[in-house]
Amino acid sequence: LYYNSRHMSWLHCFWGVGTIVSPYIMSYALTHSSWSGGYRNVSYIQFGILAVLLCALPLWKINKDPGAAEEDKPLLGLRGALKIKGVPTLLIGFYAYCAAEATTMLWASSYLEGTRGISKDKAAAFGSLFFIGITVGRFLSGFISDKLGDNRMIRLGTAVALFGVILIALPIGHASMIGFVIIGLGCAPVYPCIIHSTPSNFGAENSQGIIGIQMASAYVGSTFMPPVFGLLANNVSLRLMPLYLAFFFILLLVMISKTEKLCHNK
Repeated sequence: LYYNSRHMSWLHCFWGVGTIVSPYIMSYALTHSSWSGGYRNVSYIQFGILAVLLCALPLWKINKDPGAAEEDKPLLGLRGALKIKGVPTLLIGFYAYCAAEATTMLWASSYLEGTRGISKDKAAAFGSLFFIGITVGRFLSGFISDKLGDNRMIRLGTAVALFGVILIALPIGHASMIGFVIIGLGCAPVYPCIIHSTPSNFGAENSQGIIGIQMASAYVGSTFMPPVFGLLANNVSLRLMPLYLAFFFILLLVMISKTEKLCHNK
């Protein structure tokens, strides 16, 4: 069973809700007890989620066809996935997106402080605007994603993100703050739409294996590319951030377009 694009957008929207709420949980703990209290409160929430998941286990059997015979299919594997047209370009695109997203998340505050002269406390607060943008964007995407389709949503989101990159490049503090919100809005549909489009692009029988490889590609981008920018920022300048982000967003746009052409020309 595959969710439609609307459900996928709203599902990922709640990732953003978590990123917005979590600092307040820790702030409350630091004010009333200690940092360990923040972790303790989060653990209570996680145990609550676990209880809900355990209660929901029977729901997974609702859509299972009892008369369908289960076939033992060989695992797709990395080599098998890379032989499918469109998979390599999609992996590069997903890697590029996560590189841009993670770099924005981790370096927005430093960029505002180092290039716009904003104080540390305000820079930290305004840096969180990206999370607000991506959360609101995913909520709104749920209303239009089914009508526009995954590929159009990815292109639209990338275009919006590039506009946000232009804004943060402007030597105006308020423009940079707004720019990070715009980047968040642009990033909003990309992740859920890439995941949701996998079965239609490569077949339901291959989607499980390909999605796993996609996630690995995503983590490569989000793990290694922010530190690479850190080296550039320390040795060259923080002002390279707009160019750095623009490179990955443009790479995402090119790779998604190539993936669509390859999948439609099968």
